[in-house]
Amino acid sequence: MKPSGAEIIKSESAGLRGPIAAEISSEAARGGLSEAAYTLLKFHGTYEQFDRDTATERKQAGQDKEWSFMVRVRAPGGRLTAAQWGALDALADRFADGTLRITSRQGVQFHGILRDNLKPSIAAVDAALLTTLAACGDVVRNVVTTPAPRRDAIHARLEAEAFRLSSALLPRTRAHHEIFLDEEPVGPAEAEPLYGPTYLPRKFKIGLAHPSDNTPDVLANDLGFVMQTDETGAITGWIVTIGGGMGMTHNKPATYPRIADAVALIGPDEVLEVAEAVVRLSRDHGDRSDRKHARLKYVLAERGVEWARERLSADLGRPLQPAPPLPRFEIPDHLGWHEQGDGRWWYGLHVPAGRVADHGEIRLRTALREAAAVLGVNPIATSHQDVLLTDIRPEDRAALEALLRFHNVPLPEAFTPVARDMLACVALPTCGQSLAEGERVRQPILEQVETELSRVGLLGERISLRLTGCPNGCARPYQGDIGVVGKSPGMYVVFVGGDFAGTRLNFPIADKVPLNRVGATLAPLLDAWAAGRDPTEGFGDFCARLGADACRAALVPAIAAE
Repeated sequence: MKPSGAEIIKSESAGLRGPIAAEISSEAARGGLSEAAYTLLKFHGTYEQFDRDTATERKQAGQDKEWSFMVRVRAPGGRLTAAQWGALDALADRFADGTLRITSRQGVQFHGILRDNLKPSIAAVDAALLTTLAACGDVVRNVVTTPAPRRDAIHARLEAEAFRLSSALLPRTRAHHEIFLDEEPVGPAEAEPLYGPTYLPRKFKIGLAHPSDNTPDVLANDLGFVMQTDETGAITGWIVTIGGGMGMTHNKPATYPRIADAVALIGPDEVLEVAEAVVRLSRDHGDRSDRKHARLKYVLAERGVEWARERLSADLGRPLQPAPPLPRFEIPDHLGWHEQGDGRWWYGLHVPAGRVADHGEIRLRTALREAAAVLGVNPIATSHQDVLLTDIRPEDRAALEALLRFHNVPLPEAFTPVARDMLACVALPTCGQSLAEGERVRQPILEQVETELSRVGLLGERISLRLTGCPNGCARPYQGDIGVVGKSPGMYVVFVGGDFAGTRLNFPIADKVPLNRVGATLAPLLDAWAAGRDPTEGFGDFCARLGADACRAALVPAIAAE
């Protein structure tokens, strides 16, 4: 089959170089990048964007779009040191829009970086002993795991494996260092022993988890490792899950979100070699003619678990053992005060939509900067877009809370459970894929849901509410108790029936719901949940028990009353 345009660009890129250096130079003509430069820059951790709020007005005035870049930092497991946080914070003012953003994959990204600042901003990230390489693109992206800094063998191993995979699975090309760090070229493009000359057909995501903490939503990843332990806590092996992914396209049933399959059970020390084999599986069998059909999830859906295990066994030269049933997953609350197990504490701080900024009297960014600089806390970004401030000495606990209160930062207890667990993507005005608002309408949608939960007396229940401005699913809306997905300006598709633990997909119940009707649309189901749920039954579990047809039927009276 004919390769897609992106495949041709990669094959002709000389190891991800292409025209990038020429087009981002200060002497380059202004305006948008070429398709080749735009495509290849993703591998280096950046997307070219433009302000969609001003685009129409500027076009009518005969002006070019307001171009800028989003730059994403790769941080395995979300781990950052106090010094690294300070360096990233400084970049927000020096090069970006004055904010940092915690991503739903434990990374940090900047928005509003102008072209002349792109190279120095990426170089500054590197100087902080971090990188933007492979934070985006058709490669293994940031590796996620539980954020909890518990000082025990289980959490130490999860963190160590995340760092090991992140390092081992980076591209080998020196293009990034030549373009952004002024490294001298040493010859022809380097070979990529794992990725090959055209890298992967599509992005590739890896997560690691223990069943007691599925904060990273391991089953949403192309590849997951679920740790197995015995009654003493000793690590006995890993369940390998393959074929998860959230993206889809509205009205195209050939595209769909998917929960990963449990494919194999491996030994305690086989993670890296199995990961490399699964990457090769994606490389060799993913669809390179249609990028909407290129993710590994479609390979698993169409060829099956047995086929995947046989291919991996052949690749590794030994038979892989079938996977046992997945264990029950839990998602603990990491916010507030927790003992680490080494005499120190961590404090989980809720960051709405992951946006670290100073807004009026709420000086969140200043507070985090001072906490890192003065108290030496080491931040950890979570997959719920929050920040854990770690390694706090007992004698500094009061000082940290005083610092946060001085800067008017709302503490975790100020938020309802549904607010604490809500995810939202950036969406407009910068994301080119957005069909509707995301982060900017997080608060009104949240308030609608909170109002309805309060009305039925269930405001204290944990519910996963996830909002995205388009169906690509960056905030993992298809796993939530409630998913709200942009369809067109001001209109959303509402999903229910996922589960809080992230093990089941939800289903759509209403299409083209106006922004101000999300809460009212959910109201009949929340009424039914309050009246008919089993003890401790979550909202998504209740909706799944009812089934899609019954849930949709419950909405009819409300819709008829419009």
